[in-house]
Amino acid sequence: MKNQTWLSLQFFAIFFTWGIFIPYWTAWLVESKDFSISAASTVIAVGMIARSFSSFFVFPKLSQTVSLGRLSRWLVLISAAALLMFLPMNSFGMVIGCMVVFSLVYPMLLPMVESMAAVMMKEDGIDYGRSRSWGSIGYTTALLVVGFLTSIFTEGAVIYLLFGGIVVILLSSLMKLPQSMSGTRGQEKLSYRGLLKSRKFVWAMVIVVLIQGAHASYYNYGVLYLKELDVSAVYIGVILNIAVLSEIVFFAFSDRLLKRKSISVMFMIAAGAAVTRWTLLFLFPSTPVFIFTQLFHSLTLGLTHYAFMRLIYEELESKDIPAAQGVYTSLGMGLSTAILTFVGGFLYDMSPGTAFLGMAVVVVPCVVLGGWMYWKYDREARGVFSYK
Repeated sequence: MKNQTWLSLQFFAIFFTWGIFIPYWTAWLVESKDFSISAASTVIAVGMIARSFSSFFVFPKLSQTVSLGRLSRWLVLISAAALLMFLPMNSFGMVIGCMVVFSLVYPMLLPMVESMAAVMMKEDGIDYGRSRSWGSIGYTTALLVVGFLTSIFTEGAVIYLLFGGIVVILLSSLMKLPQSMSGTRGQEKLSYRGLLKSRKFVWAMVIVVLIQGAHASYYNYGVLYLKELDVSAVYIGVILNIAVLSEIVFFAFSDRLLKRKSISVMFMIAAGAAVTRWTLLFLFPSTPVFIFTQLFHSLTLGLTHYAFMRLIYEELESKDIPAAQGVYTSLGMGLSTAILTFVGGFLYDMSPGTAFLGMAVVVVPCVVLGGWMYWKYDREARGVFSYK
């Protein structure tokens, strides 16, 4: 199997399970464990804290001593076992315990597959955007499949669908590994000094944390916002999938279109798109405007993520990439989203549109920081970027 195809399959399988877990896990807790929404939300919040810890500390440490290929197999096996622990547990305390164990392991699959991609970009010359687009395809496929099956079997089927998806990841990981996945990233003591040496990386992380975290209101209150607009539940899933489809198209052409673009310019574009997207939802609370802003997802999430991947490719050594992915997942996709979820909830109680205006305000500094990075690092041409 070609390296490009192997990586694409990993992205598809892992993001397929993510498309089950993220949107449907709260509903499963309410349906199958008879939890209140507040109790289920507490379980999710505890899981996010555990996820941030494992992404920041555990994953980088493990990747120092275990090859990414072998690590992927162990993480999937433990995730499957941890998921099955939920079935017999019904008390609130026991379910929280299961959630902590599961969240310490399963979410590490995300920084793991991104680290695989970053290493394979360096050592195998793979096209990142082409493989990453299959992750988006996996996510949107899960939304459609699970939405259909839960309409027949209710949300109680979610855990079995998630377990089946994890089994598929395991089977795909048992295929012959690319040579670049067989080595470790270095046996020395884990240190974040390699990341801090790059001031460009530090400033980029500030931008990424704010832009990605500002999706909190969209992820947590987007469905409620559409219901406020009297959108039928049948069409809400279709509307939400527009964002994922725009992301798929973006990643399919990203390498070709952005090869000559500097990272700082990409961050400025992504930040500007985020400010525009969230402000439009505040100013014009209507279904057509919401649908239009879904297209911005390719820039607010897709372009931000792509720019970060480009940055760690250019700035960091291979041994530092897992640590960078751990920091990104923990801060950019975990803690910042959790904190801004509470902020967005407070603003949503004031008015639905205000929750999005708050996210726009959060992102405004990123436009300035992107411009500063351009002035600081990119005024002079530094050659044409290429993965090859």
